[in-house]
Amino acid sequence: MFWTEVHKADQLLTLEINSWNSFITDPVWAFFSEKIVWAPMYAAIIGLLIWKLGWKRGLIVLAAALLTFGFCDQFSNLVKHAVCRIRPLHDDFMVSHGLNILEQGGGYSFFSAHAANAFGLAFSTFTGMKLCLKPCPKWLKIYGGWMFFWAFMVAVSRIFVGKHYLGDVIVGIIIGSVAGYAFARIAHLIISRYIKAGKATA
Repeated sequence: MFWTEVHKADQLLTLEINSWNSFITDPVWAFFSEKIVWAPMYAAIIGLLIWKLGWKRGLIVLAAALLTFGFCDQFSNLVKHAVCRIRPLHDDFMVSHGLNILEQGGGYSFFSAHAANAFGLAFSTFTGMKLCLKPCPKWLKIYGGWMFFWAFMVAVSRIFVGKHYLGDVIVGIIIGSVAGYAFARIAHLIISRYIKAGKATA
């Protein structure tokens, strides 16, 4: 009964947010929701890590980001198949109440891997560099501002394209943030011991 009420509230909140669509903003949400268009940004992040941290520390932070991606994807798939929550675009109640749909797709909804991966990448790379570079330089603050704005837009876009409920996105943000921060801390621990042992000069 409790989860039924939570689901109903999530449906209504998702419909309310999704209703804030227009022919102007729809292409923006579709753009942020698309994975492949961000490939140049991912390549730029790799270059930035190597340039600012040196190749040894940069690769360790990059490994933390990749582990975050892997964890979020696999954990999301595990939870989705355990919960089996139908996506909004396949839910008769959502569609009949005017859900605006910009993407098609199958699979289950809970939780959003897009949201988890986006915030995981933001936290793992920003925190990883911040822990290595003290005090935090101005360019890193700008980088952090962009990454968390980008992650927010990616996460929210999943509601506007009709593929996720608000609850899916919130849980995805939490899991991605925690995972990204945790892997960044592990990376920094490895870097600290690595450098202390005299095995790295970067």
